[in-house]
Amino acid sequence: MAADPYSLLGVSRSASEDEIKKAYRKLAKELHPDRNTDNPKAAERFSAVTSAYDLLSDKDKRARFDRGEIDADGNPANPFAGGFGGRGDPRRRAGGPFGQQSAGGAFAEDIGDFGNIFDDLFGGRSRRTAPPKGANVNYRLAVGFVDAATRAPQRITLADGKTIDLKLPAGVDTGTQMRLPGKGEPGPGGNGDATVTIEIKPHAFFRRDGSDIRIDLPVTLTEAVSGAKVKVPTPDGPVMMSVPSGSSSGRILRLKERGFSRKDGTRGDLLVSLQIDLPPADAALSEFVSGWADTRNVRAALGV
Repeated sequence: MAADPYSLLGVSRSASEDEIKKAYRKLAKELHPDRNTDNPKAAERFSAVTSAYDLLSDKDKRARFDRGEIDADGNPANPFAGGFGGRGDPRRRAGGPFGQQSAGGAFAEDIGDFGNIFDDLFGGRSRRTAPPKGANVNYRLAVGFVDAATRAPQRITLADGKTIDLKLPAGVDTGTQMRLPGKGEPGPGGNGDATVTIEIKPHAFFRRDGSDIRIDLPVTLTEAVSGAKVKVPTPDGPVMMSVPSGSSSGRILRLKERGFSRKDGTRGDLLVSLQIDLPPADAALSEFVSGWADTRNVRAALGV
């Protein structure tokens, strides 16, 4: 048997129709399932106060309950009264908890009152609009220069403590945003989304130039004059590169597809700028150049 409807709504037996409706509106707003998705007990209480309001908002049912003719469920207090074999109030069987049902099968006027109440409580949208999702969440992810160039998977820890691995998109750059559907805050209509903003960290010797990467590579005088094969660091690991004989400082050599990815999936290049590194105070080198002179005007292009 259901609890006393007056107690469920928190009103006295002498409460007016307006007091009963006001009490129900307050409880329905607090206990509505859309606002308590993680609280099953709230849904149970919502059902109970709705049934209580159904009984007390019906003048005839309320009067019969007050006289002790029916119980809080709307069933006859004397199961053999009324000629219905203890099956309960025929109007309740016909119309359910929201009112009577006419011969044509339509609900009587009580359902309209519930419609108005829920329109008032939820802005007229309770039956037409999906419940709102949770809040969106923003994250910033610092990515190493080499990882960004090679698009290495990145692990990020979300606010709930869970970790996920991200695949960096082609053309990734500082400011690139990645959307993670359903990884935001929980809500009545499901989780919101998360947005991850990428920030690429600087590197000790690599420099980004669009989709290309630049590096200054020290070479010895011997390697520059005579030519040599030298090891060059790249984002994908070191590779061997040929330095042509007679190379000057500032000469740029190109290693194909060792740069950053473009949005079309192709990669830029690694541009290697040779820098001749002379040993300090080397007696043998000083003796060598003392008997040799370069008579070219190497600054002629500068007007001096």
